Amino acid sequence: MPNGLTSTKDLKRTLGFWDLMGASVGQIIGAGIMSLTGVAIGMTGRSVPIAFVLSAVMVLISWYPLTLINTVARFRGGSYSVIGSLLGEKWTGAYTVIYILTNVSLSMYCLSFADYAMPFLPMLPRKAIAIGILVLLYGLNYMGIDKFSKFQNIIVTTLVLALAVFSAFGITKLEPNYFNEATFMTGGMLGLLRATAQLTFATGGAQVIANLAGEAKNPTKDIPKVMIISTVAVAVLYGFMATIAAGVLPVDQVANQPLTLVAETILPKGLYVFFIIGGAWFALISTLNSQLASATKPLMQACNDGWLPDKLATLHKKHRTPIYLLTIFFFVGLLPIVFNLDISILSKITTTIGSVSNIMVALSLLKLKRLLPEQWKKSPLHISDGASNILVALAVGIFILQAVLLGSSLTTPLLLGNIGVVVFAFIFANVRYNSGKVKCEVSYEIEE
Repeated sequence: MPNGLTSTKDLKRTLGFWDLMGASVGQIIGAGIMSLTGVAIGMTGRSVPIAFVLSAVMVLISWYPLTLINTVARFRGGSYSVIGSLLGEKWTGAYTVIYILTNVSLSMYCLSFADYAMPFLPMLPRKAIAIGILVLLYGLNYMGIDKFSKFQNIIVTTLVLALAVFSAFGITKLEPNYFNEATFMTGGMLGLLRATAQLTFATGGAQVIANLAGEAKNPTKDIPKVMIISTVAVAVLYGFMATIAAGVLPVDQVANQPLTLVAETILPKGLYVFFIIGGAWFALISTLNSQLASATKPLMQACNDGWLPDKLATLHKKHRTPIYLLTIFFFVGLLPIVFNLDISILSKITTTIGSVSNIMVALSLLKLKRLLPEQWKKSPLHISDGASNILVALAVGIFILQAVLLGSSLTTPLLLGNIGVVVFAFIFANVRYNSGKVKCEVSYEIEE
């Protein structure tokens, strides 16, 4: 049963390097590789591996400010604590509202899982499968962070093996004239850049482990390494897979088609089933599991600071799990499923408004040298003030570009809804902060 433990200081600090790696890789590898590879081929043809590599570079640049920040201290509330400690306390109120809403992406992953599972479970309706996987992973995360990490490591190992099988079988079936001008850079330089921007949603995700800093053994050493290594490693794997996806069949046959089309062509039936379950299913399960585990920690700190009722941050006596917050996110994921919200709408909403909080994180780097000058100088990734400014400008530019690209494809009501959410978030932050109920505590720790 719950007890009086409510602080991020009370979290179990049990996650080592490989646990964080499992969480990061599991978050990165999701539905994106299955669904977006074909879309990217439609934009740029067989130059899609280049687009994957460039997208990883964009992701690394846009999230490098957070990587640098995590070398200097343990930010127990993840990105929330980064923003509150460096950018300013009032900003965390707006971040809290936006952050809750961006996690409706949980339902998107549940519905995507259901789409891949339905051919194997024809007796079950799509909605039941989606809710079922959400309930299962909610229960797992309820049992504690150690149970999460053990399960995640098994899932991610199987997932990587399934993707490796696809690559190994496909490499021998590539057409000999892969670099034919007619099939390479089919959309010109603009097509390549559009594909790159699209694929950032497939190669991104490593940043979520910053929200697990309160449960990491050595956050200042492990989190920055994991963010970089996992992004690069997955991008290389994606590059191999994209080469096969674009190079086995004629480009016009695979353009805008799911990766499963190519998998069915190159894999024996038994391995094809393994690819669907171990690849597509486990990719979505690992992403869901990682997001549920990390989503609660910023809100715990928001509760500690007074933006939300402190009781919501209560930890389970035995498992040290923030059970009330976990349950809130369960319903955040559940309600869009129940009310039949469209997946594409959910993805556009979450990434558009999420760009605002991402910009907050990037801007926080500008204040790092003032708050923790000595620690920043000692950072193994320390860069000059000029380089910091350029990096922040690039990161902010990338997040703005993403918001514009996605915002331009929204209907007028949805676009106005996104703007309304952001405006409400800042109004809430201002009103709540001025009420005197918010008392932000120091939520970072210097690691020796």
